[in-house]
Amino acid sequence: MACKVRGDMGKLIPVISFFLGAALTAAFVIATMDINWRLSALASWNNNDSPPAVTDEMKALSELTEVLRNASMDDKTVIMTSINRAYAAPGSLLDLFLESFRLGEGTEPLLKHVLIVAMDPAALARCRQVHPHCYLLRRPEGAVDYSDEKRFMSKDYLDMMWGRNLFQQTILQLGFNFLFTDIDIMWFRNPLRHIAITSDIAVANDYYNGDPESLRNRPNGGFLYVRAARRTVDFYRRWRDTRRRFPPGTNEQHVLERAQAELSRRAGVRMQFLDTAHCGGFCQLSRDMARVCTLHANCCTGLANKVHDLAAVLRDWRNYTAAPPAARRRGGFGWTTPGKCIR
Repeated sequence: MACKVRGDMGKLIPVISFFLGAALTAAFVIATMDINWRLSALASWNNNDSPPAVTDEMKALSELTEVLRNASMDDKTVIMTSINRAYAAPGSLLDLFLESFRLGEGTEPLLKHVLIVAMDPAALARCRQVHPHCYLLRRPEGAVDYSDEKRFMSKDYLDMMWGRNLFQQTILQLGFNFLFTDIDIMWFRNPLRHIAITSDIAVANDYYNGDPESLRNRPNGGFLYVRAARRTVDFYRRWRDTRRRFPPGTNEQHVLERAQAELSRRAGVRMQFLDTAHCGGFCQLSRDMARVCTLHANCCTGLANKVHDLAAVLRDWRNYTAAPPAARRRGGFGWTTPGKCIR
């Protein structure tokens, strides 16, 4: 069950406005902001003075809350991904992502719970052509353009990843659980059935050591379930704070891998590491198509390489599902070696 952050909404709005406002900056740069003026404004409102002016941040918060409500499941869980213009172009990753849901076993109904976060207006326009739940992360005029592909581990890429981390915290503070999935993950079965009800956080792995509770697994934040609670919000705050202990240019996934034991202990959260047999990828490719739920184009860089090899993944899946049940039970099906990504 979802655990909504309790408290007076008058107290919640300034906090959420801060996080959402930071997340909506063009460069997604993590920064601090003085929110005393918001607290003063709300205090004046409570003293029967005129209400504070509705800010752009509050409008964005209201819009985000509405799209989350529309997309969420009964337990307030939303499946969330993000795209830019390059990923949203016809024939690119967005089309492959949505097609995988339609081809999967029992996954097409999950599409009504997918929220696609667009990084630029062109991505939003394309999203609205193919999907009902779309949300634009606005950026001020003159800010860095995130519409094109960003080179892995470049400064823009790192800003985008840490900004995504901050935005995810906003979702939790609004009281919604989320399952974040990178756009280069194909969905073939429902992975939620493999997430324990006792888990606060469940994460996929580049490499899985066989123990779902082992903090020595190598997590991949591109597939991440988080249950909304005070302790998971605290986990996210500590996660970002821990960044300062690492060299500049360290991404959020590396910080999580190195600090997950400390973070989970201090925040009091229970982490689950998902078996790559169910939620795998190119790093540790599952060979049993009867068990796979999702497949990630990890251990791969370059948009064209990902598109090429994921198209082959979908062809392999079509061949598997088109086979007679007896043939599928006998096995012998597998994935084509990712020729562009793994060499």
